Amino acid sequence: MTHPTPLAASPTAIDGLTLWTLPVHGDSRGWFKENWQRAKMTALGLPDFEPVQNNISFNAAVGTTRGIHAEPWDKWISVASGRAFGAWVDLREGPGFGTVVTAELTPGTAVFVPRGVGNSFQTLEPDTAYTYLVNDHWSPDADYVGVNLADETVNIEWPIPLARAQMSSNDLTRPRLADVTPIPPKRTLILGTNGQLGKALAHEFGDNTHVTHAGREDLDLTDPEAVAAWPWRDYDTVINAAAYTAVDTAETPDGRAAAWAINAHGPALLARASTEHRLTLVHISSDYVFDGTKPGPYLEDDPLCPLGVYGQTKAAGDLAATTTPRHYIVRTSWVIGDGPNFVRTMADLAERGINPTVVNDQTGRPTFTHDLASGIRHLLTSRAPHGTYNLTNTGEPATWADIAREVFTLTGHDPDRVTGVTTAAYTAGLNRISAPRPTNSVLDLTRLQATGHTPPDWHGALAGYLTAGT
Repeated sequence: MTHPTPLAASPTAIDGLTLWTLPVHGDSRGWFKENWQRAKMTALGLPDFEPVQNNISFNAAVGTTRGIHAEPWDKWISVASGRAFGAWVDLREGPGFGTVVTAELTPGTAVFVPRGVGNSFQTLEPDTAYTYLVNDHWSPDADYVGVNLADETVNIEWPIPLARAQMSSNDLTRPRLADVTPIPPKRTLILGTNGQLGKALAHEFGDNTHVTHAGREDLDLTDPEAVAAWPWRDYDTVINAAAYTAVDTAETPDGRAAAWAINAHGPALLARASTEHRLTLVHISSDYVFDGTKPGPYLEDDPLCPLGVYGQTKAAGDLAATTTPRHYIVRTSWVIGDGPNFVRTMADLAERGINPTVVNDQTGRPTFTHDLASGIRHLLTSRAPHGTYNLTNTGEPATWADIAREVFTLTGHDPDRVTGVTTAAYTAGLNRISAPRPTNSVLDLTRLQATGHTPPDWHGALAGYLTAGT
């Protein structure tokens, strides 16, 4: 009976490429090993890359040499029999481009090869069975990048000189490293690019050339065929900033249908695509998923209990988003950005000499879109644990009337011109449908702050917003 080495991982000079030792249990009959064991390996840091295809390359002769190929998927590689020399070249865009790592592969070793890293091997024993799991199905339409096995700049020291090795003609005609276009990272898709949050996200991600901004004319997220046809293979993240936000109109027959289509059906389609293509889905939620009767700030895990149609559709979208493993549900409130909004309305009324009546029994915190966008980017770049996060500006909660008075003050007008009124009294004077609104919209930010991110105080954010005139 052999005494196997323990399961262990070792980093390499190529970012994300890890070499592994696998316990091999042997006796007079042969040996056994766990070639892929999700729970144990992910506990040691292996990405949960969700393999969907298992391939085996059997090589009868010593010196069989294959590669250097980089496909648009991750690989988990080992050998089932024999022995091989493995060589990997980083072909991804970035400072690591061209880095080379080599190692010997036996049944007791394995390697995780991330997308964009060129993979190759040379057999050192006859009847070598080279096995690999991949997390996407092979497709002739996928983009494949390769490097010539004999490239002098890569300078791989093959144990068996290539002049005596068995190779395909295709591998011998691949370009030199200098002629290879580096593989870009997967893209981020931002939906709802024409809305207030979409515009802020465009500014937040403006320095990233690997971001696609899409409006409804580019991708109608309520159309199952359009969502299914999107080239998701090129993406790893989708931020859904598209939403139906006409809270009162959602109470009408036409508005109800539109709200359910955009706020619930669309996120369900995106969640399905995210699961199928292993995407990270960022879904924007709302304080309206609660009825506002809780005496203290709402936690992320409080039960959903919406009052009106808008809140019901947002709650349904939240539930849909939770069905995909890699999700961030970002719950926010009282959003202020580039476009018609409460703050702009109050500033305009102040300037025109109009004294407004504003509700004073709804309490919450405003959220400025640039701060919301910054928080979303933080969750993604910090790789915070997936789940639901409340994200508003910080500061003492206030009523709409309090915010209106601060707008008047900051714009040089008398805040006493603002008259507070109850929601019931305010809506009684409206000659239209008015949706029910939560009286308490305060969201607890502890979970977000635990990730290392604290949004600015809303008082300062409001002053900056008015100064900028946006």
